[in-house]
Amino acid sequence: MRFVKGFTQVLVVFALMINFAFAATLEEAKASGVIGEKQNGYIGLVQANAPADVVALVADVNAQRRQRYEQIARENGIDVGQVAKLAFTKAFENTLSGNYVESAPGQWTRKQ
Repeated sequence: MRFVKGFTQVLVVFALMINFAFAATLEEAKASGVIGEKQNGYIGLVQANAPADVVALVADVNAQRRQRYEQIARENGIDVGQVAKLAFTKAFENTLSGNYVESAPGQWTRKQ
């Protein structure tokens, strides 16, 4: 029984570490200028030659965002595109100075 409790605690800590690492990786990619917030509510590649792990991260984050946007749209009876645009507004507010945001489709600028 003691082993199971200890093992469970280790799993919980490990799960938290994975979530932290994922968040840190996303923030690190933003801070390094490889990715940025797109006007359509998703993450985009600022640099076309981004490493494969960053490309995979962008795809994963965007899939999660799409799923959440669809859920919010269903719950509120609005279009997914509207939710995504509102999400960009919030993401823009939360973007740190110096990180990239899309100022026009395909046009990246550093947030002041």
